[in-house]
Amino acid sequence: MKLFDFEKLDVYQVALEFVATSDQIATNLPRGRSYLKDQLRRASNSIAANIAEGVGEYSPAEKTRFYRMARRSAVECASHLLVIERLKLGDRDGLEIGRNQLLRIVAMLTSLAKTCSPGDPRTSVR
Repeated sequence: MKLFDFEKLDVYQVALEFVATSDQIATNLPRGRSYLKDQLRRASNSIAANIAEGVGEYSPAEKTRFYRMARRSAVECASHLLVIERLKLGDRDGLEIGRNQLLRIVAMLTSLAKTCSPGDPRTSVR
């Protein structure tokens, strides 16, 4: 089976794993927390979508921009997981799995963005 280029990236595969993890976390949230469910699901899907879009770009600056957007969505997801944890709304083990996946995703996207356009101040990752 032929693969899209983005499917070959480890970061994309981990992002897909996180989509499944976050969906399970969202599914298990109690009634009345639809705002958290929606935010978490949208942000997790955004990680994978922005990685795919970045791979599809030719311009190094545009690639970097999409990888940085994916990174921001991953950090947003981390915040949602911390809120869920603080409110004692989720399974601790599931939240830890998600957090570890996000730490890997952020590290890989940081590295990927830095290698796309080294030395360009408009695309540096901070």
